[in-house]
Amino acid sequence: MPAAVREPGGLHLVDGPDLTGADVHAVWTIRDVVFNVEQRCEDADPDAVDLRPTTSHLWLADDAGITSYLRTYVTADGVRRVGRVCTRKDARGTGLSGSLLREVLERWGDQRIDLGAQAYLHDWYAGFGFVRSGDDYVEAGIDHVPMTRQPT
Repeated sequence: MPAAVREPGGLHLVDGPDLTGADVHAVWTIRDVVFNVEQRCEDADPDAVDLRPTTSHLWLADDAGITSYLRTYVTADGVRRVGRVCTRKDARGTGLSGSLLREVLERWGDQRIDLGAQAYLHDWYAGFGFVRSGDDYVEAGIDHVPMTRQPT
């Protein structure tokens, strides 16, 4: 897989070390608006995960910027995780996050994939084969459900 895929009007898939300054700005902008402004998360968004060699950022964009985004990475114990799934307010309900999640499953579906779903999205993730894998918890002031998808 190339280090960075940027298809005009299509998928952007960029590994952590290959993010440009403009990429980082665009990624942090959508995550800030969705998580910090709209959802009033209690934790800072930027972390050490974004630039890791095992992190891949996937997004779709239009002329106004990123419309939908997620990141996936491999933890120290070798488990792939998905997180920071978000869609710009004016693009919600159009299936963009589902497209990105399907891309993750196409590329890495032969591996176990874990995620922490915001509780209200449990059924949405279940539609992609994720199942509850533990007790509910609160992260950044928001109720979450741990979920896992076993390899196919």
